[in-house]
Amino acid sequence: MKIGFFGAGKVGFTLGKYFRIHGVEVIGYYSHSIQSVKEAAEFTQSQAFINAEDLLAASDVLFFTLPDGVIRNFYEQLPSEKIQNKIFCHCSGALTAGDAFPNIEQYGAIGFSVHPLFAVSDKYHAYEELTDVFFALEGSGEKIALMETWLKGLDLKVKVIEPGVKVKYHCAAALASNYVIALLALSQSLLTECGFSPAEAEWALKPLFAGNAHHIVTDGMVQALTGPVERGDLGTIQKHLECLPPDRAQLYSLLARELVMTGQAKNPTRDYSSIKEFLNTWDLKGRVK
Repeated sequence: MKIGFFGAGKVGFTLGKYFRIHGVEVIGYYSHSIQSVKEAAEFTQSQAFINAEDLLAASDVLFFTLPDGVIRNFYEQLPSEKIQNKIFCHCSGALTAGDAFPNIEQYGAIGFSVHPLFAVSDKYHAYEELTDVFFALEGSGEKIALMETWLKGLDLKVKVIEPGVKVKYHCAAALASNYVIALLALSQSLLTECGFSPAEAEWALKPLFAGNAHHIVTDGMVQALTGPVERGDLGTIQKHLECLPPDRAQLYSLLARELVMTGQAKNPTRDYSSIKEFLNTWDLKGRVK
């Protein structure tokens, strides 16, 4: 199976290198940036294409490793008579295969979404981590089992999802990745109110965050949970809420509700009823109704 890439950014680099070292024939790359194409081709020992149709003709499977807003437009500019029997894959977390490749099956081709649940930060080394990454696979129903088998044959972890849950899937990924930074930024802000400089606050939070992340990775989310909610310490939770302005108190309360469920999983015999009752009556002004 010959693989080509439309797009020569971090994801294209990473997948191309991973496929290459797992015995897949990577034909090459096409992008508007010829410099990126040359770098990706050199990195994966493949070819740099200056014409998209030439890469299309030379490949069996085309990965669209492009920005979300570009994928569909790029696909629709390809000549329909030349996509017959091709397999198109995009790597967007938010778009379904149907969003990106509308009506693809009527042209005799197949479309999939193949999204790594992973933040690719280093295009030259991220491929080394892909065996620990889950890939969400969604797309052409009757052929999806073949794509799943192929990806798993490359030692990748694959989960098939339905098109209707793609947005919810992407929301889950954003919460676990991007939105964690929002919570850390809020923690940093609170520490500056305690006299820390922003730089000191960020530095102070690093080992706390890294230690907890490591505990989650090694022991799981349930066992990693500590703190006042896990202990059933209603008094401290009340004090936390009282020290926060209303909007932040609401966020704290919503997160605490989620933590109660995790606490119950960790400590099934512990009584969390007083915390649940209190949180259920907490309003936007930080007062009990």
